[in-house]
Amino acid sequence: MSSVRIGILGAAGYTGGELLRLLLNHPQAEVVFANSESNAGNLVSDVHGGLEGETDLRFTSDMPFDKVDVVFFCFGHGKSEAFLSEHAIPSDVKVIDLAQDFRISAPTHDYVYGLPETHRDTIRGCRHLANPGCFATCIQLAMLPALKAGIISGDIHVNGITGSTGAGQKPSATTHFSWRNDNCSIYKAFTHQHLLEINQTVQELHPGYEGRVLFIPQRGCFSRGIFVTAYAKCDAPIEDARALYREYYGGAAFTHVVDKCPDMKQVVNTNKALVYVDKYEDQLLMVSCIDNLLKGAVGQAVQNMNLMFGLDEKAGLGLKASAF
Repeated sequence: MSSVRIGILGAAGYTGGELLRLLLNHPQAEVVFANSESNAGNLVSDVHGGLEGETDLRFTSDMPFDKVDVVFFCFGHGKSEAFLSEHAIPSDVKVIDLAQDFRISAPTHDYVYGLPETHRDTIRGCRHLANPGCFATCIQLAMLPALKAGIISGDIHVNGITGSTGAGQKPSATTHFSWRNDNCSIYKAFTHQHLLEINQTVQELHPGYEGRVLFIPQRGCFSRGIFVTAYAKCDAPIEDARALYREYYGGAAFTHVVDKCPDMKQVVNTNKALVYVDKYEDQLLMVSCIDNLLKGAVGQAVQNMNLMFGLDEKAGLGLKASAF
């Protein structure tokens, strides 16, 4: 098909900048407008310095929906639903929302939950898509095959550490350099908002699963990346568990099962997810890592766009990790 014409709302934040970086180098994408009320008229490269020399695009306060095929919402959580209550988007324009507003299924909306490893076929035919959360993506990828096969039981214990970009661009007491550097802390223990979508998938893959997902999120002293470790009771031999994981992810475009525990640096600046499983007595250890801004946000959003428009799923996502 010809190029997909794209509009981006909330284009001045971290996710907006990463999305622009991907789409400007996508062989079948054309960015028609990048909306930002506070930066209207400014060069995109003045805000996203890494795009210097790559585009002369300027931010705009306009939203010409009649000139695009798809709109990406890069708003903060809660703003997408509010925006749609005040603005009409043509019925033939697809929407990919990166906020959490529509991730939970409800009779009031038709948004498809955009985790390709569980909903690829549904994503291909959808018009409205809710992109998964970053922690939710990493945690689910760690345990999807085990849940689907029913080889784990009881409570699932999860620890996850994330980089500072996961908190967004607006500075706060826990994101500025002098606090975050050389530091580690927990937040929203057992109550993180991504548990809602994780538990939704747990019940979808294993209806009636009685165990809880007990999640301890942590802030790390690095900019980007998520590293998750999870464990739960498992009676299956480790060889069977590993075979299940390899089969489940055999057709996945970016999720790879590895033979040794991965390092987060292997996935930073890529759309890859690396997954590893091992067994200790009756506990199955499930490990995964992703880049929170890419596979955890806009990389997955572009992957979903490719599926929605019948493009090569990997188009525009040939990103390389650091060599050291």
